[in-house]
Amino acid sequence: MSHELEHNVSRESLDKLRVYDALLHKWQKTINLVSPNTLPQSWERHILDSIQLNDHVSRESSVLYDLGCGAGFPGLVLAILRPELEVHLIESDQRKCSFMRAVSRETNTPVTVHNARIEEASLPAPDVVTARALAPLDDLLGFCEAWAKPGMRGLFLKGARYNEEIEDSTRAKNVELDVVKSPLSPDSAIIKVKW
Repeated sequence: MSHELEHNVSRESLDKLRVYDALLHKWQKTINLVSPNTLPQSWERHILDSIQLNDHVSRESSVLYDLGCGAGFPGLVLAILRPELEVHLIESDQRKCSFMRAVSRETNTPVTVHNARIEEASLPAPDVVTARALAPLDDLLGFCEAWAKPGMRGLFLKGARYNEEIEDSTRAKNVELDVVKSPLSPDSAIIKVKW
């Protein structure tokens, strides 16, 4: 099933994303990479869900960090779509890191995989930080405090409770927030943050 989000993706990138999706199905048999009930809809639930962030990563951005990326969503998808980006994938689970390195090799997509907890990843400030299904907004903003610099952006994929997360966040008062409804699900949104 084609989706309008795919129309802006090159054939080469789509081919790489299909390899990624096939590897996800293969590895899922031995490692719990994604929730098993999402696997039959992996293209829509994981690949397309990640693709929707592409239009929100500015062309001026050069360094992107994906926090607690699990199986590489959305950071590894964005690395495939935007080869000019320097993408750092930060994940504490070693097996998931092995999976992301395998996808990177199989799709010839250069990324840097950090097998570390976010708090321990001592890296310089990025241009963009992404996260999906990782933690409440306030915690995400807390993770980013060490890197926060004027103009840094955050792109956080959120489900139906995103408004509650915004209301519950004390750190949200210190940043500019913008909410963009997801084209894939009426209940989901992208929370865009600017420092």
